[in-house]
Amino acid sequence: MSDWTHLIRLGELARGPIEVRLAPDEAVRAALAKELLLESLPALVADLRVRPWLDGAEITGRFTATVGQICGISLDPFEQQLTGEIALQLVPAGSPNAYGESEGGELALDLESPDPPDVLESDEIDLAHVLVEHLALEIDPFPRKPGAEFDYTPDTPEESPFAVLKALKKDGE
Repeated sequence: MSDWTHLIRLGELARGPIEVRLAPDEAVRAALAKELLLESLPALVADLRVRPWLDGAEITGRFTATVGQICGISLDPFEQQLTGEIALQLVPAGSPNAYGESEGGELALDLESPDPPDVLESDEIDLAHVLVEHLALEIDPFPRKPGAEFDYTPDTPEESPFAVLKALKKDGE
């Protein structure tokens, strides 16, 4: 993971919600592009709000990015705009509000219930890491340049297996 961080401690939220704008510089975006297997990352901006939630925190916000990728069809480089929403709850390790595993170590899944909160490893939240994770989920793993079409025609027409057998029968007569 890149060296880019933006840390907030849970204790800072005692004074109320914190508004943060993340906009990494060109060097950081270049490192992130390499990490995310992109050709380039010309722009990345996120406006986030971190507020107290139970004994942890809730992060909400939006991000926009311009990503440079290689078209999987034409192999031409192209750029596209991405936007994404961030809505995440976090609780400290050992929190009674962390849930997911039931007795016996089995994971209890209810598809109708909201996602369980993420569990923090310390009392710090790395907003840059959260942003990069959400950006990675928005990137198309099979990029296609607008207007690119896959047009393939084989060099030789494919013969049916029956035509091949018929030709063999004629040769054997």
